[in-house]
Amino acid sequence: MRARAGGVSGIGPWREKVCARAGGVSGTGPWREKCAPGREWDAGAAMPDLVITSAANPRLKSLLALRRRRAREESGQTLVEGHEEIGLALSAGVRPATVYVCTELFSPAGRAGSQQIGHQDDLLAELRTAGTEVVRLSRTAFERVSYREGPDGLLAVVDRVGGTLADLPAPGAEHLTLLSQGVEKPGNLGAMLRTADAAGVDAVVAADPVTDWGNPNVVRASKGTLFALPVATASTDEAVQWLRDHDVALVVTTPETDLLHTDVDLTGRVAIAVGSEKHGADDVLLGAATHRVRIPMNGRANSLNVAASAAIVLYEAVRQRGMSGHRSG
Repeated sequence: MRARAGGVSGIGPWREKVCARAGGVSGTGPWREKCAPGREWDAGAAMPDLVITSAANPRLKSLLALRRRRAREESGQTLVEGHEEIGLALSAGVRPATVYVCTELFSPAGRAGSQQIGHQDDLLAELRTAGTEVVRLSRTAFERVSYREGPDGLLAVVDRVGGTLADLPAPGAEHLTLLSQGVEKPGNLGAMLRTADAAGVDAVVAADPVTDWGNPNVVRASKGTLFALPVATASTDEAVQWLRDHDVALVVTTPETDLLHTDVDLTGRVAIAVGSEKHGADDVLLGAATHRVRIPMNGRANSLNVAASAAIVLYEAVRQRGMSGHRSG
């Protein structure tokens, strides 16, 4: 079978039909049930990559739709762009359904500016081994669907992450949780994930978030660490109750206290909580706190960026525990 419409071309050993999923096609996964009985793809035969040259192709429109939260929630998918982010997702066990590539944007030296990112061809080979469908795009087509400056020619469609509190691992004796309440900016949520991963945090909970875990800018700001951490979404009341049920001390950052974050015991089962960018922690979270702590401020500003605040207190917990990137489970 050969198709060429809307700038798409491809030929391969399809038995009768390609089974399509929103934003991507793959040879594995539970969505196979949507295929008509008796119509299968011969996964054992080699198949040339699909090629899309037109920026108006319908498949690209489905990718653009995944920038919207509603589309992500309906499809159960999101986007991951970039060699480093996709590579980290792979190492965390994520298997993309489809990867869109533009070899014209690949770096022969494996670099992006002054940063060593690795060779895109090596990652592409790993994706093929994992059973990911590869779709090649023209530069014009790729630049239409890319959501970052200076794209490196790799964009993957993956399943969204993030579940409920019940999906989180049971807190161990030295469990460390990061709780963010009402955070609005994807960049801040992503930055906190990156810090949480580096600090060995066991779980990250978004309470009453304005953004969602699948926001591509959360993925980008997290450098892909979103896929390496247990994450959950809940209401503030649900999060507080979960902490109580598991005997986890709640340490909330606020400028309205005299207690410094360095003067509190952050060992054992602890959740460090930060509030929204505009209003900080609300009365419910403050009222549930085991300790309210502040970070010393010697300038004219009375608060720090929420991601910076989380990083400072998390690394005080790391210091007190005498550990380096160790998760307790």
